[in-house]
Amino acid sequence: MIASLALPVTVPSPAGELRLRGAREADLGALMGLMSDDAVSRSRGDVASPEDEDAYRAALLALMQDPANALIVAELGGAEEGGETGIVATFQLTLIPGMARRGATRLLVEAVRVSSSVRSGGIGGALMRWVMESATQLTGAELVQLTSDVRRPDAHRFYERLGFTGSHVGFKYRIPQE
Repeated sequence: MIASLALPVTVPSPAGELRLRGAREADLGALMGLMSDDAVSRSRGDVASPEDEDAYRAALLALMQDPANALIVAELGGAEEGGETGIVATFQLTLIPGMARRGATRLLVEAVRVSSSVRSGGIGGALMRWVMESATQLTGAELVQLTSDVRRPDAHRFYERLGFTGSHVGFKYRIPQE
């Protein structure tokens, strides 16, 4: 399960050493900031509003308690234990057992966010390479998959350069809220 990931780990990147660790409740402010750090996310309602803090906190706590999920943060240099200092990126990993592909387990990568202050500096590539190289060893997964909003062509090129194939068309249905 994802809960048994051996974290923290140090990952080299062109921007410097990244320390990957599981997210903590104390990271909530930094995580909200990362979720709202681009126009596509803001258009979907991720605006880091104080009114949304309870919803984000509930989601973070649920992820932290679910053994099939991990929300990872990446700290760049000088990070202080227990605080938000140095958090420059985050991503969610979800382990999905399946019947297709002869019972293959998939590792889903979601909510990949790199701070705009360090974007295009090699951090995203370092994180994704770590996921790709560690997927089988850390989780037993046979396939790493992700989705990316159609409004993110730069992200699509980024994933293709890493070796991902745009092999499927994804669909989402927003459930009406009352």
